[in-house]
Amino acid sequence: MTAYAQESRARPRKIARSLGPESPDAARRTEGDGAGRAARPRKETGRSLAYGSLFALLIYICGAGLTSLAQLLIARLVGTSSYGIYAYTMAWATVLAYLSTLGFNVSLLRFVPAYNAVGRMDLARGVIRFALRRAMIAATLCAGIGAALIVTVSDHLGAELRTSLLLGMAAVPLITAYSLGATLVRAFGGVISALLPERIVRDGLLLIILAGAGLAGSWALDAPVVMMAAVTSSAVTAGLAFTTAIRLCPASLRGVTASYAPGEWWAAAPPIMLITGLDVFINRTGVMLLGWTGDVRNAGIFAVGLNVAMLVALSRVAISIMFAPSVADLHARNDMEGLRRQFARATLLCFGGAVTLAVPLLLAIEPFLRWFGEDFVAAAPITRILILGYVFAAAWGPQQNLLTMTGREWAAATTMIAGAVTNVLGGLIGVMLYGPIGAAIGITFALVVWHSSMAVYIFRRLNMLPGLALAALALKRQILDRRGAASPTPRVATDPAGSGRAR
Repeated sequence: MTAYAQESRARPRKIARSLGPESPDAARRTEGDGAGRAARPRKETGRSLAYGSLFALLIYICGAGLTSLAQLLIARLVGTSSYGIYAYTMAWATVLAYLSTLGFNVSLLRFVPAYNAVGRMDLARGVIRFALRRAMIAATLCAGIGAALIVTVSDHLGAELRTSLLLGMAAVPLITAYSLGATLVRAFGGVISALLPERIVRDGLLLIILAGAGLAGSWALDAPVVMMAAVTSSAVTAGLAFTTAIRLCPASLRGVTASYAPGEWWAAAPPIMLITGLDVFINRTGVMLLGWTGDVRNAGIFAVGLNVAMLVALSRVAISIMFAPSVADLHARNDMEGLRRQFARATLLCFGGAVTLAVPLLLAIEPFLRWFGEDFVAAAPITRILILGYVFAAAWGPQQNLLTMTGREWAAATTMIAGAVTNVLGGLIGVMLYGPIGAAIGITFALVVWHSSMAVYIFRRLNMLPGLALAALALKRQILDRRGAASPTPRVATDPAGSGRAR
């Protein structure tokens, strides 16, 4: 066994020791829980992944429908140029907000359940307070510095763009807040409840505000008005997320004195912060590059095409939400065969969902985009290119979750950096040569580089075949197992001479 494999086997024990001593009774409970988990049939785990993913996917589809309606209303009301300004502003606000989470929007999902499992609720309370304070300070600083830079260069910006960008900086702390609030809800066991504020309430409220403003006719609808509506809906979403987190907070966490282990918490922050920020950045590079060059009209067209194409990625995102906890559990028990089976099952669900959503979109893309306005029909080739990229990504399965939940955050961050660099360079060259279509080619090429590099790492370090190949192998084994179970076993009886011939 290699040193790396030994370290992987020892990691769960090291984590348990780092959380502090536990009583013999707690140890016996932990052992009993582990035995119960080990005895749980694999079919039950697979069913739970499929059902949970289905509910999560339904929430995402409803949220995506509201997002599409909101984007449709915005595009039709404000036109391509103002919509481009809005999309450019939201791209910057979202990237800064998720960087400001400092990675705690992911690491809390690991620390809080781990501390709860060993009865260290003081550390669970400590990491929650530590994460919220540091992340909100970072978000406030980012918003303040961003606003100062905007004011400094305001002479070179139009009034509409300047006002929109300032409102975007005001949205940064709010987006960070509802992201962390949703993470706490998930950490407390409310997976579906965590999706409702961000996917349903935020875009639903934005839709209601804009519809009311359009019907009232008292506002000249432009990008700043849309940004004010976005700030308002983000504030309500943040409040709802934290209200839900407080309601789901375990009784054992209330009133306990917080303990702190900042060294351990900060150690996990850099790679996860990179992963979170770059994940948002890769999808929005095209809008940011086009907006940065001043081509806000094409930025709006590209943003519409991107929003439509990202519907294909919904299955991968929804399944990843349910896949991550099971990966952490299987890895902690060093059940590599179970991990392979679960990853293969998740890959099939990702790819099947992506293809199911991609086919009708590819066939009906022009009529769909015409609903946004005739100017947005130009986004059809952009959407097709991006859809192919997202289908390719789905074919590899939830690789990023597999890496982060098995303690390989730096590997996930390194491969994502390679994808982001490819995205920027390819996007710049593409924008200079082909405009928004070139930006779409850059994003698709970045997805190919990113997911291919993750697949190579997983094959070398975890000894797993790439997504669909592993799924095909698992399906073949399952078929052979069923055939073996269905075939009758010959009865063997010993004759008086003891020959043991089958009768």
